[in-house]
Amino acid sequence: MLLARIVELLSPALISSGSILIDATLGLGGHTEAVLTACPEATVIGVDRDPHALAMSRERLAGFGDRFLGVHAVYDEIPDVLERLGIPAVAAVLFDLGVSSMQLDVRERGFAYAIDAPLDMRMDPTRGLTAADVLNTYSAPELARVLKEYGEEKMARRIADAVVRERASEPFATSARLVELLYDVIPAPARRSGGHPAKRTFQALRMEVNDELGVLRRAMPAAIEAIGVGGRVVVESYHSLEDRLVKRAFTGVTRSTVPDDLPFVPEGSEPAYRLVTRGAEQADEGEREHNPRAASVRLRALERLRGPHPVAPHRPALDDDQLDDQHDDQLDDHGKGAR
Repeated sequence: MLLARIVELLSPALISSGSILIDATLGLGGHTEAVLTACPEATVIGVDRDPHALAMSRERLAGFGDRFLGVHAVYDEIPDVLERLGIPAVAAVLFDLGVSSMQLDVRERGFAYAIDAPLDMRMDPTRGLTAADVLNTYSAPELARVLKEYGEEKMARRIADAVVRERASEPFATSARLVELLYDVIPAPARRSGGHPAKRTFQALRMEVNDELGVLRRAMPAAIEAIGVGGRVVVESYHSLEDRLVKRAFTGVTRSTVPDDLPFVPEGSEPAYRLVTRGAEQADEGEREHNPRAASVRLRALERLRGPHPVAPHRPALDDDQLDDQHDDQLDDHGKGAR
């Protein structure tokens, strides 16, 4: 099972008293609950941009007391969170990327194409552009770029042109109308392969609305830098573009910079990090049958071998409400996390 494997990858970094894991994509707290149970010396700082998920996870994890701290933030804000808590380094960082099952299941959030709902798709429903805003304001070339880049949609320009044409008479507001347009625009032969014809478009809109690749691009180096010696970064990704960013970030810090023709590696020139997983691990057949979403998962892990940060036991200095207030003030000042 992937959950057991994630705990296995994280546990070696979380054996010391006061060791801290940042669960950068807290969701409903399932990963955090498993880690806190398996690693009794660890504390978890759970980060999530979705206030509804944060409230539910706080309730779920209340029994762990001060071993859990929930923070309302986007995961590219990890350096800001650690600075406010006065923490120089952590033992581990975990990312479970993509949309959570809770967000898919709540009709009003607009993530699912199987039911008619407002075209929202914001992970933080209090801020930023909605999917309807994207559909109703982006030019055809801009919209086609989003669909092609994030959804790998072969009919991207045809769909974009149809959206622009249809919104001239009535703006898009709900998912059912968009799904109907996609059925009309995508030829029948293309609809018979690759899953539901709306799958790629909805994925692309969600990733654009939440700036998922931009956030991940900023978050990866921040997470790698945040771990101390012996610390680990573990990432579950569900999209090839996400996995490519993670692979590139991990490869960049584990590759030796010593010239290939040098017969030995001088002391101190060894890479500061090593790959824990061999390539990207995938779910086994049993898990894929039980959870079809796991079919696309790619799991990678990285460990820090040397560097400037010893991991010292530390307890967060601020409580949940203080951090939330500071995060909201920072968003108001700088607009970070708005999408």
